[in-house]
Amino acid sequence: MNEPRNDSHGIAFWVFLDELKNQLREAREDQNALRLSLRRTCEHFNVDDGCIAVARPDASRAEPIAMIPRRGNWNLDCIAAFIQKQRPKIPPNIIMAPIQRRGRLWAVLALKGERNFQIPSSYMALRRVGALISETIEAIDQRRNIEVRSQIDRKILEQLRPRDLFYQILHGLRSMTHYDHSSALLICDGRENVLEVVAEQIAWLKGKSRRIGLKLPLNDEIWALLRSNLVYGFNRASGGGWNEWSDGESARLAELLDYNATESATQDPREFCMLCAPLATRDGVMGVLKVAARHPGWFSSYEADLVQRFTPLAAVAIQNSQRTVTLEAKMLEAEKKHAVANLLRGVSHDVNNALGCVLPLVQQIQEDVQSDGLRSDTLSDDLQQIEQSIQTCRRIFGGMLALARDTSQGTVQGNAQANVRRALDSTLAVLRDSLERQGIRLEIQLADLVPNIQVGQGDLEQLFLNLATNARDAMPMGGVLSIGTEAQGDHMAILIRDTGCGIPAELASRIQEPFFTTKKNGNGLGLSICRSIIWNAGGQMNIESEPGAGTRIKVLLPIVYAKTAGKTV
Repeated sequence: MNEPRNDSHGIAFWVFLDELKNQLREAREDQNALRLSLRRTCEHFNVDDGCIAVARPDASRAEPIAMIPRRGNWNLDCIAAFIQKQRPKIPPNIIMAPIQRRGRLWAVLALKGERNFQIPSSYMALRRVGALISETIEAIDQRRNIEVRSQIDRKILEQLRPRDLFYQILHGLRSMTHYDHSSALLICDGRENVLEVVAEQIAWLKGKSRRIGLKLPLNDEIWALLRSNLVYGFNRASGGGWNEWSDGESARLAELLDYNATESATQDPREFCMLCAPLATRDGVMGVLKVAARHPGWFSSYEADLVQRFTPLAAVAIQNSQRTVTLEAKMLEAEKKHAVANLLRGVSHDVNNALGCVLPLVQQIQEDVQSDGLRSDTLSDDLQQIEQSIQTCRRIFGGMLALARDTSQGTVQGNAQANVRRALDSTLAVLRDSLERQGIRLEIQLADLVPNIQVGQGDLEQLFLNLATNARDAMPMGGVLSIGTEAQGDHMAILIRDTGCGIPAELASRIQEPFFTTKKNGNGLGLSICRSIIWNAGGQMNIESEPGAGTRIKVLLPIVYAKTAGKTV
C-alpha cells in the first residue's frame, strides 16, 4: 500500500506546486481545473483517494464534483461540517483544505491515505494547494465576467430593441452571479409613480414570466433608497421579513420587490436572498435590477460588487435604447402625418370627379322641376348616379377617418392586436379609385378565417398603406396588385405582389434605409417605418424584386393566441 508523503517544505513540494500553477494557467473551465488539481495532488501526496466537494445550496450536505476513484467512499456529512466551519472530528488518515470562491469558503479538497498524515505539515501543504486552486478559480471567474461585459458591449453596439437588451442584461447577471431563483428589471414611471416589471428571467422555467407589466407603487422612502446608488443585499429572516446586510434601514425595498410571495414548492418557490441595484444616470433614477436566490446567504459582498460595477453600463445601455425607440416613434408619427397628407392630395382628384358628376345632375333636376319637364325614369337614373358619387366620397372619407383615427393612437405594445381584414378594407377604401384610374387590377386572396395578429391596428393599417402605395407607384401604366394571407405556424404571412418596374439590383440593399428614396417627391421613410413596425411586433419582412418583373414582399407577424383570438372575421 502507498504511504502518504508528508513533506510540506521540501524541494519536491515546491517544484510540484510550481508545475501545477503553470498547468492551471491554461484552464478555462472550473471543472477541468478541479479535476486536474485533484489528480496531480493525489500523485504528489502518493495517495489513491481524493475528493473535491462543494456544499449544496442549503449547506445541508456536500456534493462531490471531482473524485478519485470515481466512486470513492467519503463521509460527505463530515465534509459539509468542515465547509460550515463546525470543526468536525476528522480521522487521522484524512486531511482537508478549504477552497475559496467569490470571497467565501466554497469547497473542500480532501485526501485519504492508508496511514496517518503528519500534522500540521501535511495539512499546511494541502492548504497551499487549496489556495492555488482558489486563485485559479478566481481567475476563471474574472475572465468569465470580462467576457460577459464584452458581450453586453457588443449587444449595445448592435442597437438591440429595449426588450431584447433587457434580457441580455438579465442573462449577463446570471452568468456573473449564478442565481438560482430569478432576476428582474423594473423601470420607473414617474407619471404614475410606480415601478413596472418590464423583464424577468426565472431560473427554473423556460417560459415567459407571468409578472411582466406588474406595477409596484413608489413612495418617498423608496425613491430615497433608489437615489442612493447603492447595491442592497437582503436575507429573509426566520419570521418571513427581510434583513439588510448592513444598516437594516432599507428592508422596505426588499418587501416591495418580494412580489413572489407564494409558498408553492414546485411553481413559485420563494426567494431567500436578494440583491437590489438602482439604475441611475445623469438624468435621474431609471429603475432597479433585482437578483434573487432560493437560499439565504447565497450572495455576499462579492456578488454585490459585481452588480455594482455592472449597473452603470446597464443603465446607459437601457437609456440609449429607449432614446432610440423614442426617436423612432417620433419618426413614425411624422411619417404617418406625411402619409395622410399625401393621401389627401391623392384622393382630391377622385373626390372632385365624384362631386363634379353630382353638380350638373342636381342643376338639371332643378331645371326640369321648374319647367315641369321632370320625368320619373330620367329622375331615377340621375338619382342613382348621384347616390353612386356620394357613396364614393363617403367611402374615401370613411377610409381617411379610420386611418387618421388609428394612426393617432401610435404604436401599441403588450396586448396589442389587429384585425387584418379591417386594416385592408380601410386602406383600399382610400386607394381603390386611384388604383382603378391607373388601370391596376386588385387581387385579394384572404383566408375565410384570419386570426388577429400581434401589432397595433393603426400600425397594421400604416403598413398596408405604405406597401400598397409603393406598389401603385411602381405601376404607372397599370398592372396587377395581389394581396393575400396564409398561416405559417404561429405567424401570419401577409403577401403583397405587384407587376411593376421592380427594383434595380444595385439599389435593393438600400431601400430600407431611412431617407433613401427613388421617388421624386419621396422622403425615404416608408419602408424604414414598415421595418420598424414589424421589428417592434417581433416579425420579419422579406423583399424580392426583379427589374421589369415586379416586387414580392412577405411580412411575417405573430398571431395572437388568447381567448379572443377565435373572434376572427
